[in-house]
This record gives sequence, C-alpha cells and structure tokens, in this order.
Amino acid sequence: MTVRFLAMSLIGLFGFGLAAAPVSPPEVPANLKPPDTEVVLLKGQGQGQQIYKCSARADDATHFEWVLEKPQAKLLNEQGQEIGKHYAGPTWEASDGSSVVGQVLQRADAPQVGAVPWLLLRAKSTQGTGTFEHVTYIQRVATRGGVAPVGGCDKSHSGSETSVDYQADYYFYVSHAPTAP
Repeated sequence: MTVRFLAMSLIGLFGFGLAAAPVSPPEVPANLKPPDTEVVLLKGQGQGQQIYKCSARADDATHFEWVLEKPQAKLLNEQGQEIGKHYAGPTWEASDGSSVVGQVLQRADAPQVGAVPWLLLRAKSTQGTGTFEHVTYIQRVATRGGVAPVGGCDKSHSGSETSVDYQADYYFYVSHAPTAP
C-alpha cells in the first residue's frame, strides 16, 4: 500500500474530503524532526488533561514532587470532530480501534510559558488495522498548558492526584518508500 493511497484513505475516513491537501510538517527545532524518509500522515489536536501524582522524589524520599502519571485527552481533527483518544503509554487510539504507543526520543522547551515540552516520539508498538497501523513517529507541538503545579505536594498529600488542562497538536508520520526510477 502506498503512502499516498493510505493518506487518501485516511482523509476519507476522517471526513477531510478528497480535495484536502497533504499535511505539511510543523516548524520545529532540528532535534524534533523525524528522518527525511518520513511523511506526515495525519494531524490531530489533543484536548484534555495531564494528570500528575504527588510522589516522593527518587533521589530524596523526604521531598515530594508532582510526577506525570498519564495524559487523558480527546484527539480531534481540523473540524473539531473526535477521531480518537490519548492516554497512558503514551498511547494514541483511533476511533477505528488501531493504536500506537510512543517512546520519547527528544524534547524541547515549549515557546509558550506554562506549556508542556514539545516532543519527538518513535512508535514503540502499534496494534490493530487502521489509522495508526503504520505510524513510525509522533510529534507533540504547539502545546498550551499542562505543566505540573508548583505547590501542594508534600508528605501529607502523597499519592494524591491533580489534573491540569492542556492542548497540543500531534503529527503522526509513516515511512515514505522511495519509488523506483
């Protein structure tokens, strides 16, 4: 299956319409770019929460900090329609049941103060047939919010959770097989 055919199939699946243009990759720092062999398959916006748990620091059990437990977000298309969800793993699951689990390779500070970092992730595993079946890389960019609280985490709050609203754009990539001359 060619990347173009796969992308066009997904465009129809997500209701973008057959006249939709290919998605261009975002402008990112050099360390967040996937290999040149990768092309954007899909862009989605995550809207939800970053959930943190108050835990003792690994290097000093007498001090406590908010540690990211999991994201919990809807994944929306350009028209604001839900096309999937994002949760612990980190995992992205499309409405068709296919999913991809990512592994962070690189990060960069978000340009916006109070926003979680931008990320480049490699697909660690995929499951199911459909949208995320062939995803190789994921980028998290254009983040807004989601940073852990600065206070309220001490021994008396150990084990408690708090959630912080966030948004991010996610770009899903697939390998582009070069065509024979």
